[in-house]
Amino acid sequence: MSIEQQVRDYIIENFLFTNDAAALANDASFLEKGIIDSTGVLEMIFFLEQEFSLKVADKEMIPENLDSVNNIVRYVQSKQAG
Repeated sequence: MSIEQQVRDYIIENFLFTNDAAALANDASFLEKGIIDSTGVLEMIFFLEQEFSLKVADKEMIPENLDSVNNIVRYVQSKQAG
């Protein structure tokens, strides 16, 4: 399963509480759309660290890395490459 699909599945199941994949656009801002709040961000970070065996540093906890499916996919790929 791709990073994108794993992240989408997690968000749809845990934050949108639906099975409708169309409910989430890959470029939708989680914060602007009210999908994830500050507690949800911490849950997302825990998921990413567990699922992809990486460590999210405090300085990396920024919207550019974590505020959409596309941003998360780019972030995880960069962590895996680095």
